Amino acid sequence: MRMRAALTLPALAGAAVLTGTLLSSPAQAAGGVVIHRVWFDSPGSDNRSNSSLNAEWVQIKNTSRSAISLKGWVLKDKSNHKYVFANVKIGAGKTMKIRTGSGGDTAANKYQDRRAYVWNNTSDTATLTKSNGSKVDTCSWTTRDPSDKKC
Repeated sequence: MRMRAALTLPALAGAAVLTGTLLSSPAQAAGGVVIHRVWFDSPGSDNRSNSSLNAEWVQIKNTSRSAISLKGWVLKDKSNHKYVFANVKIGAGKTMKIRTGSGGDTAANKYQDRRAYVWNNTSDTATLTKSNGSKVDTCSWTTRDPSDKKC
């Protein structure tokens, strides 16, 4: 009996440590939603046309096995330009682009309806927070990055 207890306790402690480590990873702590990629420098000249504005985007990804509600979540830059998610969900394993310009929202694309660029080409940080203000994920870039950043 003592032998079994001696073997079981270390195994349980190891499992608890491993579980704690896995659950504290960014994707798990964030409910499985991460900033996957940012295209901060739209191709061509920055002429503020809607097509140029929509070529600037942030892509988020749901890395979990369940759909996640984004209602009230906020995507913002360093200058505090905010996009607040309406009552939408992102499907399990799916991606969604949040584009700067105007357009018709779909499951794969949401539009901020702005008439000016949000993401700075020289350096910036995209931050995703839950409706309660807790940080989900961030992605930063500098001029070292050509026009987009995989996060």
